Order: sequence, then structure tokens, then C-alpha cells
Amino acid sequence: MLESVATLLQSIAGPDVLVRAAHMELAEPLIPAGVDACVAAGATELIVFPYMLSPGKHSTRDIPRMVADATRDYPQLSVRVTDAFGVHAKLAEVILERAGILREKVGTADTA
Repeated sequence: MLESVATLLQSIAGPDVLVRAAHMELAEPLIPAGVDACVAAGATELIVFPYMLSPGKHSTRDIPRMVADATRDYPQLSVRVTDAFGVHAKLAEVILERAGILREKVGTADTA
């Protein structure tokens, strides 16, 4: 699933942006291999987005620590770890769309 999201993001971002997926654990590639692949592909800036809904321990502590460890050998690399998804109106829109609730009907009262 994560690789599919990365592929979709790459198609939207275009060829000037390099998009790669990496995992914390349990699946390959792991974060260090993902960092190495980005650098090998010519990345000079690394923006890591924890693909998680909540700002829990993994996204606020574990991933930033793993990224810091993985990028230690690349001092020329600009590195930033973003927040997790959190609360965002676009996520609410996706939930309503998946639930089959039309956006036009949201927030309208029945006047009959």
C-alpha cells in the first residue's frame, strides 16, 4: 500500500521531485535504505512524511531518530521530518467521499 501511495505522489509531484517509500520495520526498504536510495538518486533535500494519522510516538520520536541516524553520513543533505496527517479538512472530505456522502449535502439543513 505504501508503495502505491508513493507512486501516486510521484505522478502528481512530477519529475522534479523524487518520491520514495520506506518503512520503520517489518517491510523493506527500511528507512536507512530509503535514505541511501534517495541520495544515490541525487537528492540534496530529504523531506520525510510519516504516513500515519496520529502524532504518536512513532511519528514524533522514532521516525525522527531513525532519519537522524540514517542521514548522519550525509552532512550535505538538508533533512526535515514533517508532522503526521493529524486533523485536516481534506482528510474529512476523503472520509465523506468514501462513505458515499456528497459534499454538497454536508452542512445543509432540510427545510421541509
